[in-house]
Amino acid sequence: MWVVRQKDEEFHEDDVYGAYKELFSMKIHHGGVFSGSLGRQYLNGKVTFVDLVDPMSCQSMSYHGTYMMYYHFLIPNSDLDFGLRAFGCDQDVLNLLQYVSQCKIIKFYVEHGSTKLKTYFVSPEPKRLPDEPSTDDVGSSRCRKRLCLEWDYKEDEKNKVVEGLEDVATNEIGNDVDALEDVATNEIGNDVDGLEHFASHDIDKDALDDFDPFFGQTYSAEKEGNEGAEGERSEGAEGERSEGDEGDTEDERSEGDDSDYIGDEEDIDYMAEVDMTSFNENVDWEAEWVGNEGDKEEVEYEAENPMDFDDNESDSSGSLESSRKKELRKLKKMHEKKEDIVGAAFNFYVGQIFGTKEEIKKMITMYSLHACRDIRLIKNDKTRLRAICKGQNPVFKEVGGSNKEVGGSKKKAKKASASGEHCPWVLHVSTCNNESTWTVKTYVGGHTCLQSRKLKLCTANVLSEQIMEDITPNPDIPLKTLHEQIQKRFQISVSSQQVFRAKKMASKRLRGDYEQQYLLLRDYLVELQRSNPGTTVKLEMEIEPNPHTTTRQFKRVYICLGDLKQGFKALGRDLLGLDGCFMKGMYPGQVLTAVGVDPNHGTYPLAYAIVEAETTNSWSWFLELLGDDLDLEANSNFTFISDRQKGIIPAIAKVFPSAEHRFCYRHILENMKLKWKGKAYNDLLWRCAAATTVPQFHAEMEQVRKFNVDAYNWLKQIPPHHWSRSHFTGRAKCDVLLNNMCEVFNKQLVDGRDKPIITALEYIREYLMRRLVLVQKVIDKSQGPLTPTIAKMLGKIKEEASQLVVTWNGSTEYQVNGAWGDQCCVNLEAKFCACRRWELTGIPCKHAVAAIWFSAANGGTVALPENWVHPHYHLQTWKMMYQFKINPTNGRLLWPKSDYPIKIMPPKHHKQIGRPKKSRRKTAEELSQPLVKGSKLLKIGKAMTCRICHKQGHNARTCKGKGTPS
Repeated sequence: MWVVRQKDEEFHEDDVYGAYKELFSMKIHHGGVFSGSLGRQYLNGKVTFVDLVDPMSCQSMSYHGTYMMYYHFLIPNSDLDFGLRAFGCDQDVLNLLQYVSQCKIIKFYVEHGSTKLKTYFVSPEPKRLPDEPSTDDVGSSRCRKRLCLEWDYKEDEKNKVVEGLEDVATNEIGNDVDALEDVATNEIGNDVDGLEHFASHDIDKDALDDFDPFFGQTYSAEKEGNEGAEGERSEGAEGERSEGDEGDTEDERSEGDDSDYIGDEEDIDYMAEVDMTSFNENVDWEAEWVGNEGDKEEVEYEAENPMDFDDNESDSSGSLESSRKKELRKLKKMHEKKEDIVGAAFNFYVGQIFGTKEEIKKMITMYSLHACRDIRLIKNDKTRLRAICKGQNPVFKEVGGSNKEVGGSKKKAKKASASGEHCPWVLHVSTCNNESTWTVKTYVGGHTCLQSRKLKLCTANVLSEQIMEDITPNPDIPLKTLHEQIQKRFQISVSSQQVFRAKKMASKRLRGDYEQQYLLLRDYLVELQRSNPGTTVKLEMEIEPNPHTTTRQFKRVYICLGDLKQGFKALGRDLLGLDGCFMKGMYPGQVLTAVGVDPNHGTYPLAYAIVEAETTNSWSWFLELLGDDLDLEANSNFTFISDRQKGIIPAIAKVFPSAEHRFCYRHILENMKLKWKGKAYNDLLWRCAAATTVPQFHAEMEQVRKFNVDAYNWLKQIPPHHWSRSHFTGRAKCDVLLNNMCEVFNKQLVDGRDKPIITALEYIREYLMRRLVLVQKVIDKSQGPLTPTIAKMLGKIKEEASQLVVTWNGSTEYQVNGAWGDQCCVNLEAKFCACRRWELTGIPCKHAVAAIWFSAANGGTVALPENWVHPHYHLQTWKMMYQFKINPTNGRLLWPKSDYPIKIMPPKHHKQIGRPKKSRRKTAEELSQPLVKGSKLLKIGKAMTCRICHKQGHNARTCKGKGTPS
């Protein structure tokens, strides 16, 4: 007479228990396993309640999908270590009856497939239940079979099995092992999986006396090792749970976790999910519990997984619900304080399935790292993986005691101490039937050792994966800071060399590998052309003597984005700055850049390339590709400005012989300071370079000659049309003397020049994409006919023009007078001024502005000075130039694959002498800058002159030749 409570069904104890006092309720823990260490617990199980159970009618308890089960009941007010008793025969039922009168809820625990407890291997004396017919040993075994086994085949097949087992029990077959196999397989067929498993056990002939025909194994528990028991349970229980899931219907699975307990579809109503709320409210706890209050609460709410309880099942009265939630929180805290809490977090359990061995090794490594346990892999082959804990158990010695072993040799003492030296933690994983599935066969959790600070599995590769979150936002994080963060986070000891290698590996994952990126360079260039139509890409490789080889070494790459090309053509200014800068990564090289000037006097990068070095050949190759993109002929009157690099001068003369080539004033000054230093030389050179007319230039050169003839002769060797405005043509409408546009652009590339080639190219592209957006924001805020910078320049020119006096000749020419010597003729119709500033810049000079105002004041039909500015500086031109945007690109996984069969290899690497320099080489002017400390001028870096011998390099205090001046 069993009753399984339904949800929301009231349970009245007085009505039932009053009628028959021996009825009780069963709290069944099923679907899990017992832990093997002291402080036993039932892991990964479920809970089901069965009410109104008559102990005299306990005939069958089944579990769908499991052919062998072991039942245990727990003595009230006891723990799982010493209070478990077997529940498999008549004597066990009689033992249970003595507790029913005291406690109306008895806990039952189910083991599936095999048992590790010794309670089942203690043979009780045979007793008969009241009002039951007498049975022999065969009947007793049959009763145990009904309590532990469920067969899923037909009734007639069941009878065959029972008859076969009776024959075995009555020793009709004898000690013949082959006969046992015949009984298990005879006339049953493939459906009787349980007997096949029964017959497949290895049975020792010497142990047949202890053989139980019902269990299919010996009673000797000592022969069952931990590994074998765990492996048997994993193979049986895992498969049985999967079969049970397949047998359940969709409604049963959605009903609750206890649906797996249903053994047959006809018993769905009989074994349905129950609501224990009303039962808990009506049970008389004072009559049931003998122990203290804490024991009562523990037994009431004990469950391995607190989440199996449903808080919604409590009554709305609030008293029991609040107590229930309180106990759940208490259980959660107890669960978190378990000794092997990290093992529970990583969810190691017997029967666990993995796809690959690498997945298992990674999980073991993370467990070792977070638990601070020295886990070692002692087996690591194609089919097995076994891990043990090498942690040392603590050894406590008595005070004043002797370290010598008594009654044994030193060798025996060493063996005895070594037997319990290491921690018992073991994990064994292997493949199933040579398949690709890895299953945990043995797991002994719980550590008895102390935590370790040095871990074998904590390698630089493992640390590199853990510090990715620190490297990603801050790739240049100091090594010492990273070292401290690792030790603080994981509480382990690592060396600075490990941290260095880990950071290097993490940076490699973040930025990419130097060598591997050359293999993907073609795919990146194809993606770049796909995302940015009109982009010019040129890839050149080293010449290979053998044309049949499938590999080539990288030499050069040239990129000119299509949007930048269209924007530069929209401006129409024939001026570009050329410069190069060093690559600082593993493979040396040079980054060549071509940068223009936009209408607001800002930089506008056009093209860039990575070449082997700044040579005449590489610059000629770069200029030829640049000319093809800009549709420049060999006789084009284009204007270039450079730093006088020895390879670029002949390259421009070769590719564009008619072009105007300007030299950067700053580089000329640096060369001059190698011999003549000082502010006086700087001022003289600047006045010569800034002179806009030829007579003014000669006058300034005469001042240089008077100051220093040697400097004058050195400067005269440089043709003035390369560095002085007086000899510039006005085709570019820009009078720049400095190559600052390239210097500013190269400065922005410092952080990208030490990265692999694709990462470096992407760094340049992303910078250009972001810069166009920032400039567009400024354009949207600007107003007026001119750009902001040109409007400010014109405002200053107007202030200077207000001080001039204009005289008109009655035609189109004006005479404008200023201070002594400042008198120029202006022709408004030809847009010409004698000072040549208007011609060079395209912006009216102060003389032209004064003439414009005078013409407008005297009835002339002249527009405002802003209308006389060249269209290069108009706001509308600026907008047209920046309307072309650079498109983003996809990641590496989405790049189209190039069908070119030749693989690109890294360029030839030439190791430089000494440590590579990352900082910029300082100029002579920077080195000669005085150092000031407070109100005094320091003499650090200055050459001291001795007042005795008048020699440099020492002073009078350290002079060795005192009294003998030279």
